[in-house]
Amino acid sequence: MNDIKERLKNLSERLEKAFAILNLEKDRTELAELETQSTKEDFWNDSDAAQETMQQIGNIRNRLEAWDTITKSINDLAELAGDTDEQDTEMMGEIVANLEELEKKFEGLEFELLFSGPHDSENAIVSISAGSGGTDAQDWAEMLLTMYLKFAEKHNFTVSLLDRADGEEAGIKGATIEIKGDHAFGYLKSEHGVHRLVRISPYDAAKARHTSFALVEVTPEMKEIDYNLDENDLRIDTFRSGGHGGQSVNTTDSAVRITHIPTGLTATCQNERSQLQNKEMAMKVLKSKLAIYEEQKQAEEFAVLKGENVPAAWGNQIRSYVLQPYTLVKDHRTNYETGDVQKVLNGYIDEFIEAYLRKQA
Repeated sequence: MNDIKERLKNLSERLEKAFAILNLEKDRTELAELETQSTKEDFWNDSDAAQETMQQIGNIRNRLEAWDTITKSINDLAELAGDTDEQDTEMMGEIVANLEELEKKFEGLEFELLFSGPHDSENAIVSISAGSGGTDAQDWAEMLLTMYLKFAEKHNFTVSLLDRADGEEAGIKGATIEIKGDHAFGYLKSEHGVHRLVRISPYDAAKARHTSFALVEVTPEMKEIDYNLDENDLRIDTFRSGGHGGQSVNTTDSAVRITHIPTGLTATCQNERSQLQNKEMAMKVLKSKLAIYEEQKQAEEFAVLKGENVPAAWGNQIRSYVLQPYTLVKDHRTNYETGDVQKVLNGYIDEFIEAYLRKQA
């Protein structure tokens, strides 16, 4: 019984620390304001803004319900344990079983505390580009795209394809997807960087082992960006949409690519049927990229002043996926690794994400 009481006390203390970080009362106030906003007559006049608000309402409501439920469960179990005779072995067994289940659920909720970044709650824009390695690299880029789509599906995130450029023989030269969901960027920011694949190439008649690279860029989809752009700094190109856009999309110059000339940053969208809609989405993505670029630039300049070694922004190989002669996925930032490569490629990357977030905390 003493062990049970100690474990329940430990859970209560961890719960109290979590509340100090989460500020759930602020969430309750925000939820009430958003729900009031959603009842206004003109709420659905702007369907995109309304959908964003409804997503926020759902995310906050789910978070509050999860923490309220586990709080009640911990309190109820503590009360039950206090009223139970130690000689009642059947009831004690139920208490222990419920306690173990609560501890597992709490660890899952506690993971949310790792989302401490200023943009972690935002949706994510994920861009994948094939690097060196020819057809193998393009195939690898598509494998990564599939991995993130499966990851998003497992987390009940919503995915929209913004841009896709297919390879000549196989795979993709590049693709950009928008992933919407609670803390989507918080989850996926760990994927930003160069991903390396080692395998026997299915495109090599000699069956030689090849190394391929792909770059994954992850930026938050900022809802309100106070970032003024000089039109003279932009190059806007329109072209015929390709890939999976549909017949009417593919027969018009509806796709838009915007380049920010001073930085070289680009954003492309061909998902919408209207050129105007594609331009608006591409501009939104570009502004998000530029906002993060400026934040990173300031952080790097500050690090230089402090005498820290600042690595190249896009040059780091963050993770290796080896299919032959052995199977291994290893993250070089955290040293977390697993031999189950297929599971990882099927979207089970949560353990890599958690290892990264815990190291950053």
